[in-house]
Amino acid sequence: MSTRAKVLIAGVVVVAIVIGGGLWWFLRDDAPEEVSLDAAVDQVTDTTASGPTDTTAAASGIDGTWAVDTETGEFDFETASGTFAGFRVQEELSSVGSATAVGRTGDVSGSFTIEGTTVTEADFEVDLSTITTNESRRDSRVQDALETDQFPTATFTLTEPLDLGDGAADGEAVSVTATGDLTIHGVTESVEFPLEAQLVDGTVVLVGSIDQTLTGYDIEAPSSPVVLSISDEFTVELQFLLVRA
Repeated sequence: MSTRAKVLIAGVVVVAIVIGGGLWWFLRDDAPEEVSLDAAVDQVTDTTASGPTDTTAAASGIDGTWAVDTETGEFDFETASGTFAGFRVQEELSSVGSATAVGRTGDVSGSFTIEGTTVTEADFEVDLSTITTNESRRDSRVQDALETDQFPTATFTLTEPLDLGDGAADGEAVSVTATGDLTIHGVTESVEFPLEAQLVDGTVVLVGSIDQTLTGYDIEAPSSPVVLSISDEFTVELQFLLVRA
């Protein structure tokens, strides 16, 4: 083999490695961690550590209306120290294999009302049109799949009272299941949503996740030459910070 041929082959191999490595780097599974009450509480504690402690809740119980706080903390895929909601779904990528696609938005509104230790009302709304993912090239396809031009919001409405337990007002972590109507893509499903909550320095930290299916909400999975398949099952996840309204 001539020296020129060897050089040419070597060059092709190098280019292939660079392209392949770049593709892996671009599409690697760098999904953020799943929502966690402990992590969210730590973030809130860190945020409020330098400021005055709000003792109002401890002094007066947790009666009243609590509204979503979008001012505290920050929303991004690295820290996600504030309020956000979104999804997680498994996908199979060409030349890469299994990866987790995560989409989130910090555009959340809503509130819940507590009487004693019971949540009697709760309504939340998420602006799906502002969802971004952990890989920006997915963003437009996700928006198309959700048809956010027609169905820009997702909502959850509590349909049964929810007892938090006696320790909730004292800052104990609680695990509960909220029964309500979840609406995505214009389709409403009655769900039992597992949630965890804790009162921390005058802020109610609320996290939760629930598995649903794309077909259940008439959502057609987005496609591209790189994406071989997307699981029909996806996870709705949330991290809400709430303060007295």
